Amino acid sequence: MKPGKKVFIPFLVLAGLLLLGINGCVTSPQPPPKTDYYTLEYDPIATDLQGPVQSIIRVERFQVAPYYNTTNIIYKETSFKINAYHYHKWRANPGDLVTYFLARDLRESGLFNGVFILSSKYPASHIIDGTLDRFYQQTIDNSWQAVLSVNITFMADYEPDISKRILFQKEYTFKKQCVQKNPRALAEAMSLAMAEISKAIIKDIHHSLTKRR
Repeated sequence: MKPGKKVFIPFLVLAGLLLLGINGCVTSPQPPPKTDYYTLEYDPIATDLQGPVQSIIRVERFQVAPYYNTTNIIYKETSFKINAYHYHKWRANPGDLVTYFLARDLRESGLFNGVFILSSKYPASHIIDGTLDRFYQQTIDNSWQAVLSVNITFMADYEPDISKRILFQKEYTFKKQCVQKNPRALAEAMSLAMAEISKAIIKDIHHSLTKRR
């Protein structure tokens, strides 16, 4: 071995090790943040209304306003601006959550002969068509609120005169305070708002049907 090369061999080895170390730092994958999923949860609505009323109700899947047609939890802190949590999500689309819980509450109330969701093969005498207009967390005075708003149309499917088919249209909006400023408390408050909306809708539908007996 020539004397002149003794200097360069250790240098090249050291440079190679250093390069591998740099590449290792750059390409080493970092674990992504954990995503948490939330849903609505509350007991079926209890009412003092008398039933059953002669009706079979089908609940169509609720349409969703564009801002809330996502599983990301939406929050709003100022006017004209909305944001979304990327690692806090609803387990299902809010439109599906509202559709399911309303249908469940109508069915569990025992006030109607039958309640089905749109995929059912059974014919219906009445239909609920709805839109989810608001479904978000709102910050007011350094506290959080759950805001839930739906607009429903209640229709008689058997009515041949289309001008008489719509029995009523109504908007329902409820806001519930979050006990803490975290997504779990938001899900709890949103559940309370959904329970209030279900109760109000059931009452109005029952009244609409009983006055037409």
